[in-house]
Parts: sequence; C-alpha cells; structure tokens
Amino acid sequence: MIKEIATKAFGDQKPGTSGLRKKVGVFQQPHYVENFIQAIFDSLEGFAGATFVIGGDGRYFNREAIQTAIRIAAANGVGRVIVGQGGILSTPAASNLIRKYKTFGGIIFSASHNPGGPHGDFGVKYNIGNGGPAPEGVTDVIHAKTQSIALYRIADTADIDLDSIGTVAVEGMTVEIVDPVADYRLLMETLFDFDRLRALFASGFRMRFDAMHAVTGPYAKAILEGALGAPAGTVVNGTPLPDFGGHHPDPNLVHAKELYDLMMSPDAPDFGAASDGDGDRNLIIGRGIFVTPSDSLAALAANATLAPGYASGLAGIARSMPTSAAADRVADKLGIGRYETPTGWKFFGNLLDAGLATICGEESAGTGSNHVREKDGLWAVLLWLNILAVRRDSVLAIMQDHWRTYGRNFYARHDYEEIDADAARGLMQHLRDQLPNLPGRRLRNARVASADDFAYDDPVDRSRSTGQGIRILFEDGSRIVFRLSGTGTAGATLRLYIERYEPDTARHGMATGDALADLILIAGDLSELAARTGRDAPSVIT
Repeated sequence: MIKEIATKAFGDQKPGTSGLRKKVGVFQQPHYVENFIQAIFDSLEGFAGATFVIGGDGRYFNREAIQTAIRIAAANGVGRVIVGQGGILSTPAASNLIRKYKTFGGIIFSASHNPGGPHGDFGVKYNIGNGGPAPEGVTDVIHAKTQSIALYRIADTADIDLDSIGTVAVEGMTVEIVDPVADYRLLMETLFDFDRLRALFASGFRMRFDAMHAVTGPYAKAILEGALGAPAGTVVNGTPLPDFGGHHPDPNLVHAKELYDLMMSPDAPDFGAASDGDGDRNLIIGRGIFVTPSDSLAALAANATLAPGYASGLAGIARSMPTSAAADRVADKLGIGRYETPTGWKFFGNLLDAGLATICGEESAGTGSNHVREKDGLWAVLLWLNILAVRRDSVLAIMQDHWRTYGRNFYARHDYEEIDADAARGLMQHLRDQLPNLPGRRLRNARVASADDFAYDDPVDRSRSTGQGIRILFEDGSRIVFRLSGTGTAGATLRLYIERYEPDTARHGMATGDALADLILIAGDLSELAARTGRDAPSVIT
C-alpha cells in the first residue's frame, strides 16, 4: 500500500558540493530522510518506470536509510532499483553501475571521509545519469523542494533482505540486490593489465592496503588478494564497520599513521596505499616516501599510457584550483589540454563528458579518469601498480625521475578545522580587501605576480563559478591559496595551500617544511591567521 504522509519542511536541508551532510542524529529525526529523498524525486521529470542505483558506504544508519529510499522510490513510480548487497556500494562503483546499466540516476548514502558511528556523520547525494554528482542546477532545485514540501509518498511494506543476492518486488517495483564488486572488477580488468599485475605479485612484490574498515575492503580483497594473487593479509582493516572501527576513515598521514610508520620502517613492503569511507580517495606511500596527492596525479598522468586503458594517450588533464600545478607541467610537455577547476568532482564531469580531459585529480586525495564520473581510490592504486609492474622501479625512483623531468612542486595543505565560522569569513574578507594591492609587492624574498578570488568559466556549459578561493601567485611559480571547505559538519574548516616550484634538481631532496617555510610565514602575516582564528597551528598537515 502507498501512503502519503503529511510533513513539514526543514530549514537546513541544503546539499553542498558533496551532497547533504549532517550528524547522524539529524538524519534520525522523524521525516528528515523521507523529506530529502522525496525532494529528489519531486525535482526530477520523466523517471516513471525508470531504474535507479541505491547504495552506501556501510556507515551507521546506512541500512535504515536505504530501506527508506527503496520504499519512497516504489511509491513514486520507479520501475527498478539496483542495490548493493548489504547496502554496500563504493561511490565509484555506484557511478559505474549508473553508467553501465544506463540508469536514470542514483542515490548514494555516505559522508565520504568523515567519521561514522551513532555520534558521527551521515550524508546523502544524488548522482545523475552520467554517473556523476548532480550539478548545482539540480541541487538548487532539490533544496527548493525541501523548503516547500508538505507530504511524501512511501510504500507501507516490511524491510527487504539486503544481504541475499536476487530480486524482490516492492509495490510493483523490482529491487535487484547485486554483488557490489563484480561489475567494478570487470571494469578494472578493461583498464589494467591483470596478467602483468599477477606476475608482479608472483615475483615477491609486497604491499599493504589499509581499507580503514570502510567500503573498499571487499573490493580490495576481491581484486588484490583474489584476482591478482596478492598474499592473504595484504588488505588490512578490510571489513566495513558502521563506526569504521572507531577510527576516522580519511586516508591522510594523521589517520593512516600506522601505515605511514610501516612504510618508513626497515621492514616496509614495496608499496602502501589506503582509501577512505566511501572509496573515492586514496593515499599512496612507497618505501620511504609519501607521495602527495598532487604529485600522484602528475605521476599517474605522465605514466598512464603504460596501462592498456590509456595506451592511446590522454585528451587532457584537469585539476582543482588548490591542487598543485605539477600536473600542468605534464600536460604542457605532452602537448595536451590542461584545466583548472573549482573544487568538486562535478566540474570535471563536463570536461570528461566532452572528451576534453581523461585524468582528473584533487589535492584532497581524489584521483580518477573518464572510466566513471567520480574520483576512484582503488583505481588510482591499480594504476600505480600497473606502472610499477611495467617500469620495475620503486615508487621513490619513479618520483625522483619525475622531478628531474618536470621539476618539483613542494606542496602542503594546512587544515584549521572547526574554527569559528564568523572568524573564518572575516579572514577571507580581509584577504579579499588586500587583493588589488598585492601584485608587484615583494613579500619576504618573493614577488607577487597576481592575486585574485578564483572564478571559473566552464568551457562546456558556459556557466561561471565565482568566489572559489583566494589565490596569491608569485613570479617564481610558487602559490599560496586560502579556501573555506564545506565538507565538515561542525564550525568552519579553513584550508591553506602552500606550493613552491623548484626546477633545480640539486634542491629536490630538501625537506618540504624547509622549502615552504617562507611562504607559510607570508600566509600567516597576510591573513592574520593566528589572531583571527585563535590557532597557532593547523589541525592537520597533509
């Protein structure tokens, strides 16, 4: 039976660039999830009888939200939904299912790299038919619908069994429970040389993959230990848990410290990697070397043709504005297009759909290609493995060769988390007020070439995005970038990005902190950071 339930609008259901993210307790409020899912369907046209993908990263409240989404989909005339077994679907795997089966769209429950558990975070986002995150035009409509909603439609049925592969009916709608890994593994086999990767592991190559008790555990076990023959135990923390084992599923040097310590030890394996809560981010560490996400993007692009899926070359490389310019130097040398976009994977989607870019990446550990329309953590790991299998060099040797060829972009990101939102906005306005007077000024030993509040003109749909972050560019190719992030659920997060370009090979071995010291001081002086935020050090340095 279909019910129409009277409800009232909530005032804070505004999705950001990564969907709607709140504390679990907010989502557990009566009607909250129902309102947002109904608002999604109220925002769409022509989906009667169509197919949707539904899944999530396994965090706390994932199963309950999926059951609700299934009932609301059935009540709104959806013909079929594809759901990952156990409610599990990594974000890139969901994007692949949307694309492979040409579904109308998909609903993904995740708060990405944010912590889980009863007191942690939860999230939901809508992906469109190309497999990518909904553009602002769609999310704005969804938000508007949440502000005016008066009722939602829901099937009055019992929970279905999410753990048994097969099909069931819910009020005339077909629910297909699928193996969450199978289609994703088939896609990876078309991109990478699995025979060569099997030979790499058979030769004694060792790696450690930390799934962080998040969604990529089943994928990594099936592909690395199953299809490729890596020794049992290569994947650690491989069982998805609702609270991620009490840990923070963000693959950075703070939350993956155990992996970092191992890779810097005398007993380090050849290669280390990790992925995050929903499987769209990656951490790459070689024996004795952490590869920054910006450097990883550049190295993957420079070596991509070693993998079968990219043997014919790249159309272009795209990076988010805060990501270092290392990838630009690769694009210039290859003579292909290069694109600098705002933060948010949806901006890459237009470039990928138009065939302008092949590989994209963000400094926040997200890398991907035109195989899906999301960043893809395990994809990045497999591409690194393919490069290692062909070159038979260490990660350190590959990066040293890369820097000799392109120069080195020393780079770091300083995160100031959960600071007062008004103070953060005041700091950004203080910087904006200085922008007209910065070009030509010498700050310590560096002369400013230009300074702006980054705006992006999309070459595909001609849309314009403004206010994307403060950029201060120096004549020697160095940069300082300030940006407020929308991925947290409490306070504001200020991100400071510092980059120094060094063409001199003799200086490539210096410590990153030493290379960036002057720029960090300049950033602090210009922004009055300590005085305005009350912080004398960042929460996290990546």
